[in-house]
Parts: sequence; C-alpha cells; structure tokens
Amino acid sequence: MSDAPLDPTRLTTEQASKLLSAAAKVRVPTEQITADLDAGAPQNPDGTINLVHYAAWLVKEMSRGN
Repeated sequence: MSDAPLDPTRLTTEQASKLLSAAAKVRVPTEQITADLDAGAPQNPDGTINLVHYAAWLVKEMSRGN
C-alpha cells in the first residue's frame, strides 16, 4: 500500500484483502473477495468496495447460513 490514506468507501480488492487480513490476523485472499463479489456482494460502480457495505453483506450472508 502507498503512504496515501485509504478510503474505506473505495477499496480495491487488493486493498480490502490486506486491510481485512491485518485486522483479522488471518489471510483473507483477494480470490475470496472476488468470489463474494461474484456472489452478489455490493460494489461501487467503479468496481471498488465500500468496506461497511461489504461487511454488512457478509453478516447478512452468515445469518442465512451461507
């Protein structure tokens, strides 16, 4: 990552992977995020990810047993 501050409303899959991996102390591969996007996880029109919207989608999916 560069020295520029990250915008949690506009993360690339690579940035989201690094951020989530650091926070969870477990590797979150970009392939998993891409699979989630393919499965319907929300993304911005430019293909970036809003971390709050993505996290809410993950919680919703967990509650559905997926």
